[in-house]
Amino acid sequence: MKDPKLGNDVPKLYTELASWFHLLTAPAEYAEDTRFYGDVLQSKCNGPLRSLLELGSGGGNVASHMKQRFTLTLVDLSPEMIELSKTINPEVEHIIGDMRSVRLQRVFDAVLIHDAISYITTESDLRRTLDTAFVHLRAGGAAVFAPDHTRENFRSTTGCGGHDGERRAMRYMEWLWDPDPDDTTYTHDFAYLLRDSDGSVHVEHDRHVMGLFGSDVWLRILTEVGFDAEVLPFDHSKAPSGSDAAFVAIKRIQVGD
Repeated sequence: MKDPKLGNDVPKLYTELASWFHLLTAPAEYAEDTRFYGDVLQSKCNGPLRSLLELGSGGGNVASHMKQRFTLTLVDLSPEMIELSKTINPEVEHIIGDMRSVRLQRVFDAVLIHDAISYITTESDLRRTLDTAFVHLRAGGAAVFAPDHTRENFRSTTGCGGHDGERRAMRYMEWLWDPDPDDTTYTHDFAYLLRDSDGSVHVEHDRHVMGLFGSDVWLRILTEVGFDAEVLPFDHSKAPSGSDAAFVAIKRIQVGD
């Protein structure tokens, strides 16, 4: 389907297949990521860190861990994903909104955009998204942006996985490839095997078009928006060393703040 806000195809995983999302990627799989990014935000934030805005919160996997540490506000473009997140985070504030343009008219101690930032595919939209983070951050607050890949660390790969639920199960194969190394996108194709409660199995293909920018582009735009920014390596236990990195940004404290 087409989303008029995005102007492109919205992956099935976030629309008609949203109810299967936690069988593709379970909340428990995000514990290591959220512990790391939570520690980074806490160490970089100037002053207390109590409130956290997550943009592109998806099915609430990150929030299911972060809510133990911070007061959360979750924003996502997909109503289906917001409803799914509510099933595991009923006590957390949820708002439907576009990370490129949403304005909540309040500020937070920290902002996090986890892998949802990977769906930003142009420099202009990246700037709009980083500006959204900036305007929702108090002076001295910290932000973390965690794209799946940068231009420097992207490699074409395949993988597989999935989980069993109480009455349903999913298995998937994924294939990451870059049809045009000269543009700012790559392609993430999924094949889903979906087993329903009656034992029937059907197959779905789902294409995700993802953004791919060099670290220099990230740092340039973060600086132009008004952040002090750096690249932070993250050696994840399930990924090759040096393959993961995040961008950490601090909103400068101006005289008089």
